Amino acid sequence: MFKVPFLDRDLMRDANAKGGAGPDGLGNLPEWDLSDLYTSEDAAELNRDLAWLEDECVSFATDYEGKLADLDAEGLLACVLRNEKINSIAGRIMSFAGLRYYQMTTDADRAKFMSDMQEKLTVFTTPLVFFTLEINRIEDATLDAHFATNTDLARYKPIFDRIRAMRPYQLSDELEKFLHDLGVVGDAWERLFDETIAGLTFDVDGVELNIEGTLNLLTEQDRTKREAAARELARVFAENIKIFARVHNTQAKEKEIVDRWRGMPTPQTGRHLSNHVEPEVVEALREAVVAAYPKLSHRYYELKRKWLGLDRMQVWDRNAPLPMEATRTVDWEEARSTVMDAYSAFDPRMGDLAEPFFDKGWIDAAVKPGKAPGAFAHPTVTDVHPYVMLNYLGKPRDVMTLAHELGHGVHQVLAADQGEMLSSTPLTLAETASVFGEMLTFRKMLENATDKNERKILLAGKVEDMINTVVRQIAFYDFECKLHAARAEGELTPDDINALWMSVQAESLGEAFDFMEGYETFWTYVPHFVHSPFYVYAYAFGDGLVNALYSVYAEGADGFEEKYFDMLKAGGSKHHKELLAPFGLDASDPTFWDKGLSMISDMIDELEAMED
Repeated sequence: MFKVPFLDRDLMRDANAKGGAGPDGLGNLPEWDLSDLYTSEDAAELNRDLAWLEDECVSFATDYEGKLADLDAEGLLACVLRNEKINSIAGRIMSFAGLRYYQMTTDADRAKFMSDMQEKLTVFTTPLVFFTLEINRIEDATLDAHFATNTDLARYKPIFDRIRAMRPYQLSDELEKFLHDLGVVGDAWERLFDETIAGLTFDVDGVELNIEGTLNLLTEQDRTKREAAARELARVFAENIKIFARVHNTQAKEKEIVDRWRGMPTPQTGRHLSNHVEPEVVEALREAVVAAYPKLSHRYYELKRKWLGLDRMQVWDRNAPLPMEATRTVDWEEARSTVMDAYSAFDPRMGDLAEPFFDKGWIDAAVKPGKAPGAFAHPTVTDVHPYVMLNYLGKPRDVMTLAHELGHGVHQVLAADQGEMLSSTPLTLAETASVFGEMLTFRKMLENATDKNERKILLAGKVEDMINTVVRQIAFYDFECKLHAARAEGELTPDDINALWMSVQAESLGEAFDFMEGYETFWTYVPHFVHSPFYVYAYAFGDGLVNALYSVYAEGADGFEEKYFDMLKAGGSKHHKELLAPFGLDASDPTFWDKGLSMISDMIDELEAMED
């Protein structure tokens, strides 16, 4: 079935915000113009595409079902191209429906429209289930011969490789069609989660906020506001915890059943396969990060405890600004120029690629009631363009989120020439351009720092972001691993899940922290656990990869910019080993991750040196 492949960002820093109208003085915030997809839910073009899709799926099945193994290379290429067009039309429809929904998740008509489109497309595409199943039955020698005789078909070999990686876990045709149809039921649980989160209200000092407005207060200079927000989050999460526990129990059980029928050796196997990454590479990343907790998060938060003048840190101090940090609002024009200057200084082509996002309705930045929390970049389809969603409140960290999401957008634009099936990157590589864009923006800001104090604030902010991206996400991954293992043994109570959450928090954050009563419920609002199990390690993978990549750039490697653009243009057409080889990097090398983690450690060294 077709799902909208949004690249979520909202829990990387888990403090970007939404709630009410937001602060004044932000300037003219852009909104999406979705007319490049369709002008409305009643558009004639949309009805035309739905009718075409319904007919073409039936026609495709009539022409090819039971026949793929007998096709010659030219015939198989024609089949692949027709399948690619089906994917493109379906992707356009679901992109439009999904983007409208995320603009206002509490709107019943938008929710119904997205659900109706999802159900229609699921029904239409059920006849196509045979396609991947029959590809997996073609003999290796036959496919190799086809690739050797037809270079246009050979270009799609990475797609065939990914499809065929599922061969050991493939079920009967009948069961695969059943699971395809049943997918809309799982989506209903995701929608319940989204709508519950978006509908939560929090009362902080007499002001009613939604979740991101409340999370935003955790970055306030006033400690009493941070504490009030944290306690109100805990109160509301506790009131709704039965719903969240039910969603997690159901989703994890559904996954366990499907994995068991498929013969998946671990709950993580499916994610590794979709990410086109070897389990041992992910485990090497995890082990490197966990081993680095003491020299990264533990050491940094001990520094921060001293800066804040506290005997013990509380959870509401984790994302607190430094005492010497002035509270200021960055208006939209300043945010735009900061990011654009950094992008263009790296390479003018990067600035040229980013500019249309600001001027052509490709960004939705304003805070609005009912809007989905956080931020994401969505690639839509390769013959349109990406869309970026923010909840911009003028925090300095919001500028970094803009740099991050714009990096996704630039990557998606560059990869579009690969076509619908080859443009999409695995999650592990999807974070490359986004994190690199952040790093460029950070380095530009650091270069422009006017004194030691400003440099310290920038360094500390970047270290916190990297800890949230690497350490916190690996802790999230460990939580998920424990959650799915425990759910396989039986139903989990809210207290059971709370205990699993707390089992990873102290280990990752260190001795500087105390944990307030109620913090054990903070697993409830992480959308990745529901939408994309085990997604979170991709953030740590991407950050470590980019840190290593940036080290090569900083060393003045010859032709780096051209190699970098070539990597982004490749989209999903190459394996991570092939993409990194031109830079002299290899993610399967156990020392690779240490190279990336050492960049964070070096920044903490500099911060410690400033204390002398």
